[in-house]
Amino acid sequence: MVESSLIGLIIRIGVAIVAFWLTGWFLVRIISAAGRRAGVPQGQLRLLSEGIRTVFIVLSVIAFANLAGLTSEFTALTISGIVAIALSLALQTTLTNVISGFLVLLDNTLTIHDFIQYSGIKGEVIKLGLRNIWIKTEEGNLVIVSNRQIADGPLINYTAGERLMKKL
Repeated sequence: MVESSLIGLIIRIGVAIVAFWLTGWFLVRIISAAGRRAGVPQGQLRLLSEGIRTVFIVLSVIAFANLAGLTSEFTALTISGIVAIALSLALQTTLTNVISGFLVLLDNTLTIHDFIQYSGIKGEVIKLGLRNIWIKTEEGNLVIVSNRQIADGPLINYTAGERLMKKL
């Protein structure tokens, strides 16, 4: 009886670890592909990949502790909920910019060398980052605009008409 419950526990823990690993791996692959397509620097992609892996490792440890009976489900959920709320409040602006950045990258509304106008700023996109977009104006100035502001619009993209019309 003890052996079958131990084997069942090992199988459940193994399945949980494999599920977390596969989900993290899949998410990292999707985000990395979108970032490479948009020209996001390798350093930022590596940092993001490590962050995603860290989150999934923490979730795996919590799942392991829960499956092994080291914590009750209520305790684990309470602690993880409090941590999630604290992190989301602390990182609200950054998360908003990063999520908006992913949406801009996935929609392919902007690419490097697009000529755009946003809120009176007119120039060429020279860098697409996870938190902001760098625009070189006609006067040669560098303007850095957060992804949230770009996603909220209104944005005029003078060079992407053909590319964006294909999506319609």
